Amino acid sequence: MRIGLVTEGGYPYVGGDAGPWCERLVRGLGQHEFDLYALSRSRQQEDDGWVPLPDQVARVRTAPLWADGDDGARLGRRARRRFAEYYGELAAALCTPEPVGAGDAGGRAVDDAAGRAAGDAPGRAAGDAAGRGAQDRSDRQADRFANALYGLAELARDRGGLAGALRSETAVRALEHAVRAPGAPRAVREARVPDLLAVAAHLERALRPLSLDWYEDDGLGAADLCHTASGGTAALPGLLARHFCGVPLLVTEYGSPLRSHYLASGAAGTAAPAVRALLAAFHGRLAAEVYRRASLITHGNAHTRRWQERCGADRARLRTVHPGMDAAPFAETGESPQAPDPDTLVWVGRVEPAKDLVSLLHAFAEVRWAHPRARLRIVGTAAPNGPEAAAYLGHCKALAAQLFPDEAEGPHTVGDNPVSFEEIGGPEAPAPADAYASGAVTVLSSVVEGFPAGLVEAMFCGCATVSTDVGAVVEVIGGTGLVVPPRNPRALAEACVSLLRDPERRARLGAAARARALELFTVEQNIAAFHGIYLEIVSHCPVRRVVLDESGEPLPFAAPAESHVPGHWTGPAAAPAPSAPARGSVPAWAAAAPTRAPEAAR
Repeated sequence: MRIGLVTEGGYPYVGGDAGPWCERLVRGLGQHEFDLYALSRSRQQEDDGWVPLPDQVARVRTAPLWADGDDGARLGRRARRRFAEYYGELAAALCTPEPVGAGDAGGRAVDDAAGRAAGDAPGRAAGDAAGRGAQDRSDRQADRFANALYGLAELARDRGGLAGALRSETAVRALEHAVRAPGAPRAVREARVPDLLAVAAHLERALRPLSLDWYEDDGLGAADLCHTASGGTAALPGLLARHFCGVPLLVTEYGSPLRSHYLASGAAGTAAPAVRALLAAFHGRLAAEVYRRASLITHGNAHTRRWQERCGADRARLRTVHPGMDAAPFAETGESPQAPDPDTLVWVGRVEPAKDLVSLLHAFAEVRWAHPRARLRIVGTAAPNGPEAAAYLGHCKALAAQLFPDEAEGPHTVGDNPVSFEEIGGPEAPAPADAYASGAVTVLSSVVEGFPAGLVEAMFCGCATVSTDVGAVVEVIGGTGLVVPPRNPRALAEACVSLLRDPERRARLGAAARARALELFTVEQNIAAFHGIYLEIVSHCPVRRVVLDESGEPLPFAAPAESHVPGHWTGPAAAPAPSAPARGSVPAWAAAAPTRAPEAAR
């Protein structure tokens, strides 16, 4: 099978997002052939180069999202009119409010409210009608956005690109017309010219994949399946491969791109409300279109699944595939009979405000009062990333010095602070497994968390854990550790003390956590799950062509096994008609003239 794997800011670049799991996937599925399509985010990323690629990677095609983006294409008069029409439709779709009651959740809410108000069948019928009407309006809006998006893609394909047009005065005027139109939300009606320029610049960067030359028979069109490693901009090439070439699309999200956009725009705090509203509408409409067109959508946890469902993903096409993590570095620690220090708590992770080390330090103050011998090791997995993280680390060290002044046990001993700040790679913790092995309890105190990879590492090591109830923590821990509310130092302290005082319970929880992690979160289960999903998609979404290799033989999986079944195998069974094909023949769509495979596929 030939897989077109699309990434943004990740594999095969060194240190890219989602790089480890993509690399493990490609290396683990050696029976398939991979073409990599990588969107880079910075010049530094391109200068750092690629990781070593296995033999099953046939080729790599890259495109920058950070460069100027001028493709040199100039539109004639008729092309400019087409662009103005399509871009105006796109802008109008962003400025049309979502109907109340649209979607599954909204529709059910309308139905329930109508039924309760009337208390009879007519009320329920009215609710059903209202829900259907709202859903119809939502579908029309989705079609409007999709038609505009694919119209721009076809124009870019015909004219060699749209980078200049997307930054043109025509684009800004179309946005201005849309935000001033009757019925536009109040937030976008307040947009000024600088706000419209900012929105146009963001849309130009997000829509750059429209201008790529990846959607021909020698590109993604030659793939049996397109697999995008995230949603958002990275999924656009997959959408266009499906639109132009009929290639089935698989979307994997280990975090919600729409949620990430909301968090990033909220953290920036500098964009005007109109800019935030328009960009949120664009990313929401794009996510809905990706989910609508994808053959299957995978997520790593229930938290991401809820975001996908909220954005319109069909539950029947959702699959859970937990991130695969390498358990080998933690095997020795997990199987070691040596007991860790019974009085030490360990925190391991990246030091940043979202990890809420301030609450952890305040909780440890209560732990020390109940368990005076307790110690806390804060082990950073990397140096602080940026001035904000460095300032936060300095604040935590100052707070620790204030809460726990160095106290000596006697007049002739040196004072010692029970809280230590260390980094992975130091003499006390040369590797993460050494850090986890040094304590009786591993603590996670985050207020924001996606998939808690550090928690899984601690489970691989057989550690008893205390975690805050954020992100996918409860789903990951599954009853093999203690979970407390976030930003609650007292609850965190009580859970830690209960485990420090009960070594038998710590041992039971640690053993159960290790067994759960080895069952659910290993590389092997991740690879096996995607292998099954690939086969499922190809069996239901046949490639409607016969592709021959250089020897004239059909390539594997170029036509599904079902195509060799006589008659209309996709419809109900029926008696063969006189004109029915003979046994061993194929349907008309599979009997098209064969095409030669491109060089990369041979």
